[in-house]
Amino acid sequence: MKPPLSSPTSSSVFRKARFSPYLFTLLAFIVFVAVLYGEDFRCIGELGSESESRPIEKRRENLPFAVGEIEGGRCDVFSGMWVRDESNRPLYQESECPYIQPQLTCLEHGRPEKEYQFWKWQPHDCSLPKFNATLMLESLRGKRMMFVGDSLNRGQYVSMVCLLHSLIPEDAKSMETFDSLTVFTAKEYNATIEFYWAPFLLESNSDNAVIHRVSDRVVRKGSINKHGKYWKGVDILVFNTYLWWMTGLNMKILRGSFDDEVKDIVEVTTEDAYRMAMKSMLKWVGKNMDPKKTRVFFTSMSPTHSKSIDWGGEAGGNCYNETTMIEDPTYWGSDCRKSVMEVIGEVLSKSKVAVTFLNITQLSLYRKDAHTSIYKKQWSPLTPEQLANPVSYADCVHWCLPGLQDTWNELLFTKLFYP
Repeated sequence: MKPPLSSPTSSSVFRKARFSPYLFTLLAFIVFVAVLYGEDFRCIGELGSESESRPIEKRRENLPFAVGEIEGGRCDVFSGMWVRDESNRPLYQESECPYIQPQLTCLEHGRPEKEYQFWKWQPHDCSLPKFNATLMLESLRGKRMMFVGDSLNRGQYVSMVCLLHSLIPEDAKSMETFDSLTVFTAKEYNATIEFYWAPFLLESNSDNAVIHRVSDRVVRKGSINKHGKYWKGVDILVFNTYLWWMTGLNMKILRGSFDDEVKDIVEVTTEDAYRMAMKSMLKWVGKNMDPKKTRVFFTSMSPTHSKSIDWGGEAGGNCYNETTMIEDPTYWGSDCRKSVMEVIGEVLSKSKVAVTFLNITQLSLYRKDAHTSIYKKQWSPLTPEQLANPVSYADCVHWCLPGLQDTWNELLFTKLFYP
């Protein structure tokens, strides 16, 4: 069979192109580049195929303060169970830490037992490293660590101070309060551990660190810098915000200034308001924190136990007189708003800003036994009616120290040094 005839036009073009000096030069240049950079092209192609075939992992190596990996390999340290450990718990004695506020000193205020102190958190697939106060203090040398948020974050802050202060001589440490800022100084280390009161992170009408019991709460949009100017220069930053948002289904947002004579206030869903605050926080972190030198953490919502019917108790009860924990691993109380937890997950998962999530919610939900309940300083005299019904004034929000919040700091320690 004869080969098919080619058209004269195409044949003549081929002949001309084959001998064109310009085309020859172009082909020679392409071959040269391919030989010189062929390995780079191959690597780029492989990276592309890998990113399509497996989920993107955030780099954990070379994180500031990291010293290694957790024993047993990487695991979900927030998934586990509580185990009794009388030999190593509590991590310090209530009477030996003078920095605990009287709202959290349960034994001093009459709690008759201390079973709540003898529990440690055991992840399912690994073990938490032992809290090393020396490592923490040496890592903080010449640095600042700050907890920012509400009274629950202040409790975690005090717990951290209690975990560290015994290594520091009496004349080499101090604690001072300046309005919204409380500073613990370890003088020999030139280090500070600080707490900054900002229950919404944004500016609000509840920002007074002492007088802030405002029922009609208002948060100002776009006001992160009102507080953020005090966070600049911090090396380890731990945020929380949740409880103060729980005033109902909607939240009042101020557009403008609190100084405006006529205030422009709108109502949005609590979830949308919370999302606004989370995004503002991440934007501030992205602008002001160097991911090569600093670390930022966000602590999830701290649960309350105000309805004993949630865990199978009698109607009308709460955490008062509770001395055992909840054993149902799937337990989720009605006063923990899952929709807010979903907002946290949504915003953090989409963010390119380096923030480590401390998911303390589920493990804390089991601990109905660990609240301060009635065993705390009461700032106002109790009425005869209250005294006759302790459930009516039991604090099922805050936690006794030593206790649960020491575990939060063990998890913070783990994620800081063994990410």
